[in-house]
Amino acid sequence: MNSRNQSFFVYFLLIVAIAAMLYMGFRDSASVTQNLTLSDLARQVQAGQVARIIIANDNTIRVVGAEGSEKEAVQSRKEPDTPLVEQLRNLGVTPQQLAKVNIEVSAPSMWTGVLSGAFYILPVLLMGGVLWFIFRQAQGSNNAAMSFGKSRARMFSGEHPTVTFADVAGADESKQELAEVVEFLKEPQKFIQLGARIPKGVLLVGPPGTGKTLLAKAVSGEAGVPFFSISGSEFVEMFVGVGASRVRDLFDQAKRHSPCIIFVDEIDAVGRQRGAGLGGSHDEREQTLNQMLVEMDGFDTDTNVIIIAATNRPDILDPALLRPGRFDRRVTLDRPDVKGREAILKVHVKGKPLDPQVDLAAIARGTPGFVGADLENLVNEGAILAARRNKKSIGQSELEEAIERVVMGPERKSRLISDEEKRIIAYHEAGHAVVANAIAEADPVQKVSIVGRGQAGGVTWFRPDEDRILMSRKKILATLAMALGGRAAEELVFDDITSGASNDIEQVTRMARAMVTRLGMSAEMGTLTYGQKEEMIFLGREISEQRDYSEAVAEQIDREVRKIVEDSYKLAKSLVKKYRKQLDLVAQKLLEVESINREEFEKLFPSPFGKKSGTPQMA
Repeated sequence: MNSRNQSFFVYFLLIVAIAAMLYMGFRDSASVTQNLTLSDLARQVQAGQVARIIIANDNTIRVVGAEGSEKEAVQSRKEPDTPLVEQLRNLGVTPQQLAKVNIEVSAPSMWTGVLSGAFYILPVLLMGGVLWFIFRQAQGSNNAAMSFGKSRARMFSGEHPTVTFADVAGADESKQELAEVVEFLKEPQKFIQLGARIPKGVLLVGPPGTGKTLLAKAVSGEAGVPFFSISGSEFVEMFVGVGASRVRDLFDQAKRHSPCIIFVDEIDAVGRQRGAGLGGSHDEREQTLNQMLVEMDGFDTDTNVIIIAATNRPDILDPALLRPGRFDRRVTLDRPDVKGREAILKVHVKGKPLDPQVDLAAIARGTPGFVGADLENLVNEGAILAARRNKKSIGQSELEEAIERVVMGPERKSRLISDEEKRIIAYHEAGHAVVANAIAEADPVQKVSIVGRGQAGGVTWFRPDEDRILMSRKKILATLAMALGGRAAEELVFDDITSGASNDIEQVTRMARAMVTRLGMSAEMGTLTYGQKEEMIFLGREISEQRDYSEAVAEQIDREVRKIVEDSYKLAKSLVKKYRKQLDLVAQKLLEVESINREEFEKLFPSPFGKKSGTPQMA
């Protein structure tokens, strides 16, 4: 009996007991507590005060008075077998007086007996049921307490795979690495006969959204084996020793379902380097990690259990996890190139009504740096835009607008700004576009708009035609000048500057400092790196910097950074002055239509260098 049925049973007993008590209470309240002796009954019959006498089989006598009252009469104990009529005659009641009284003999109903018995039995049953329920609850609590150490991994059967390698695009090298794991799970004897050892662990490393979890599911789907999925944070609880117990239980389950795959997502939650916590060696996470290390090292060669883990922070993992014999292989899933992005787009548009004119290759070229999750979101945003416009299929315009929404956020056309601010924004964005178009190394202008997106009042979008791996010094300097083009246009046209260039200045300063301190692109500072930086791999975030240079060198760095920024600003101002006519044309067009695309911009300001491709640098 489950807990739900147990509760129903207890509640049923309680209701029946209450009903029996209420019945007996009503029955008792209907009768008068005062009892009559036979002598009293005889006197009342002689006085004509009795209308009816009811005799039950249990010798209970109920007396109904002439006025309708009802009482009970008690028979004589000396003569229990003597009929009531004879007893009354012996007490002086004449036959004429008895003839005026209606004497009835009635048998009690079956339910009366049942309820009468239940009145005495049910309280005992109710008390027993309550005690039994309490003990069951206590036993359940004990089981719940013991279940803390059970693994919370979810097992998926590999008999009917929902994800295969065909569903994973843009990661051909990674799939090739994992194809050997699949083959080992399918035909382990083929490798064991040659003395090959099963790879005990595969670590999937890459930025968020690159498909690490999807690839692990595809391995399980291809191999057709059970798949245990758990997050690293699910091992750790506030109770000491629970994490280690869950690790043991997980690996025990995996061995029973061998061959199988264990997938641990975000393993850095429990795999951080030991000795860094305040708790020392007694820290709960370290105990969990120690147990995981023991379990991975304790596999037999014929266990056929492979653990796949995913993380975007491999820099903080404990070295013992990464040694051969535990995570034997490290598979890196990087951001896909243009071909990979096109393949991913083809996967995500399956089953969606796509316009025949859609060019997925063009969409792929316009999304450098996008990962699989970004591209899935892009297609979804395109579908939402098409539905909003009451279209039956997703067109090229919806997908291109979806790119802008994903990168820069939705447009804020409802924001009210004055005509003067609108004019300043138009010249600011035109300054970015004109300076970029006047430098050969700058990326081509894709779109210019004075409609706010996100926190920006306007947007100038530059998009290279090809993916870029390396950045040359000329390319970075061109980017700096382009970023300062908006401030230069404000100063030239309005003889004043605004706060609209705050983000531009922040980016320029960061890039100039990186040129000096990290990239060795300063003639004065030389090809040296200044400062030891700690960063989050794949996340691009700087945690801290440890200075390893003197104050004099710090002053030199500051001077060189200032010089690079000032030279870039001078270049931007000179280009804005040189192409003032084109600047006015672009700004006026923006004030008229608010947004212009690449073709419209090139009509207003043809590139002095012919067709620009962004001059990508390849390794």
